[in-house]
Parts: sequence; structure tokens; C-alpha cells
Amino acid sequence: MAAPRAAALYSPELLALAVELAEVPYDDRAPALGHARSRSCGSVIDLSSSSTETLGAIGLRVSACAVGQASAAIFAREAAGMDGAAIAAMIEELGEWLEGRAPSAILPRLELLEPVRPHRGRHEAILLPWRAARTALSNPGTAG
Repeated sequence: MAAPRAAALYSPELLALAVELAEVPYDDRAPALGHARSRSCGSVIDLSSSSTETLGAIGLRVSACAVGQASAAIFAREAAGMDGAAIAAMIEELGEWLEGRAPSAILPRLELLEPVRPHRGRHEAILLPWRAARTALSNPGTAG
């Protein structure tokens, strides 16, 4: 029974999202740097932004499971231009979605992560890029 669940969790579409991360290289000289680490799985995301007010040219360095990579790819495409308040609001909305109280329509392609929702241990991986962005915009020039 576990094999079908694993196959559904790691769909080809979810795995394909990781390829998109090559299009968002991390810049350690950017004015806004953020870092987030999952307590549950050890996944890490470092984020760079060309702007300290809103997310400008986003760069990511991702050391995460396929779920974390897929979430980072969705984030990279959807978060440009968001400010700290919008990032905080999205973290709240994603929390609602993870708990089953919001539709996946809150973000394009979020439905690809729908099979992850029952796996609470993977929820932090989904939130990592958003938390790294919050850190970057809260503490410009420092990653941590």
C-alpha cells in the first residue's frame, strides 16, 4: 500500500518542478538575503533578492527534498514583487491550505503539491522558501 502513496506524492509533474530552479541562481552579493531550515527534515533554502523592499530578482540555493524543491520552484515564479506583508499573508494562507481550510487555487500550480497535504512532516518543506523570503525582507544584507 505504501508504494502507491509514494508514487502519488512524487508525481512526474512535481519532480519536474525542480528543473526550474536552475533559472533562479543564488547571488550571495544581493542586498537582501534570507535563510530557512526545516526542523523536521533538515532541508535548507537560501534566498537572494535584488531589492530589500519587495522581492526583486530572486535567487535560490536549495538543499531540500523533492517537495521542498517543487515548492521553491512555485515560489520563484509567483513571489516576485511581493513585499513583507504579502509574504506573511501567503505564509498564513499556505498554512490554511495545508490544514485543508483553503483551496489550492491560492497559487498557480499549488495543486501539484496537493498529495503532500496529508504528510504533516513535509509541511515545513513547502513553507521554507516563503520563510526565507520573510527573513530576507526583514533583515536585508544578512542570511540567517
